[in-house]
Amino acid sequence: MSNEIMRREVQEAIRAGENALQSLYAAKDQLNSAKNWGLFDMFGGGFFTSMIKHSKLDGAAASLEEARYNLQIFQRELSDVHIPQDLHINVNGFLSFADFFLDGLIADYLVQSRINDAREQVDDAIGRVETLLNDLQSYVY
Repeated sequence: MSNEIMRREVQEAIRAGENALQSLYAAKDQLNSAKNWGLFDMFGGGFFTSMIKHSKLDGAAASLEEARYNLQIFQRELSDVHIPQDLHINVNGFLSFADFFLDGLIADYLVQSRINDAREQVDDAIGRVETLLNDLQSYVY
């Protein structure tokens, strides 16, 4: 592969990585907001607090889905420049049924635990994507 073609492939990978990073940061913001509402819900919130928290969780789920899609594209672009990388986010449901209908400290704690797990996975993915982007940018420039 010529240098010019390789440079173009690396630039495509960088754009895909930046898109993935942007959606990961959006997911992180949504999860942070859901975490804050979740804490409020655990320590005295009520039905409306749960509704707001789950609205934030729905936003986080949408952002995570977008991040998952963008990470797949990034992974595909990385394979074009022969950099194998397994980038994925595995975030299951947030126990919303239990939280609404068994609204109590245990259900709220379980939801909060899932939010924290998701936040850790997103932070890990952000770190990995940032590292790969730095490596790719050093190749181009």
